[in-house]
Amino acid sequence: MPDTTAIREFHAASQPWQASLTLGFGRDGDTTRLYDNLHAGPLRVQKALYPEGGDVCHAIIVHPPGGVVGGDQLGIEVSVGAQAHALLTTPGAAKWYKAHGKVSRQQVKLQVDAAAALEWLPQESIFFDTAQVQLEQEIRLAAGAHYLGCEILCMGRRSSGEVYASGWVKQRSSIYLDGKLIWWEQGSLLGGQLDSPLALQGHSVCATFLAAGRPVPAPVLAQIRNDIVADGDHLFGISQTRSVLVARHLGHDSETARRLMLAVWQRLRPYLLERAAITPRIWQT
Repeated sequence: MPDTTAIREFHAASQPWQASLTLGFGRDGDTTRLYDNLHAGPLRVQKALYPEGGDVCHAIIVHPPGGVVGGDQLGIEVSVGAQAHALLTTPGAAKWYKAHGKVSRQQVKLQVDAAAALEWLPQESIFFDTAQVQLEQEIRLAAGAHYLGCEILCMGRRSSGEVYASGWVKQRSSIYLDGKLIWWEQGSLLGGQLDSPLALQGHSVCATFLAAGRPVPAPVLAQIRNDIVADGDHLFGISQTRSVLVARHLGHDSETARRLMLAVWQRLRPYLLERAAITPRIWQT
């Protein structure tokens, strides 16, 4: 088998890749269909999947190179039409390689129309030491729309003994509901400074789950707090503003982060979307 890391390291010295993906989902009778599937560069969805029937269309976003190097630019735009329901995930962890003096960027724009739902559940992102990455995400919800989304960030490769000693990851995320800004967050994770209480408090993995569309009743929130407990050297918390629920985790293990975020999703999905939580098969391979 070829050494994909070596291939991507070689690519770093050449022209960066520009990749974009535009997806459009719409309601057709009792089925959600993938109507638009346009891509440029190494970023694509192969086909629509229906593991839980026609109501929900699942799609797996694939980045064939297997990793992102300094200078690569990724753009993803997704629109979900009225009353449609889409779930997007990835086949494995996203790897962000060394910067080589160049900044990598990913911009995600998600549009969810009236009475529609979008679940954005990519697997974890792993940032190699010295990676310089800019992440931007904008979510626009129409009245009556729902969004459930998760991200897991792994700083360095703990299994290989690598720490994130230099480089940076900058994030910016926003959610609009019926044209009104209801969530805005930005921050920077700096290599070598993750021990700060304003950063990750010495942890190497952080995870965030967001749910927007309608408030979760206090008893449901309390039940989640009682049911989900982070054990060992891990932290977990969940809270709710007027329009957005947020759950966060700090730890050292991506599997633990995934387990906790999955537990939040499994409890919220039946209430917010009136559907049982069926774990995407690709997460189990």
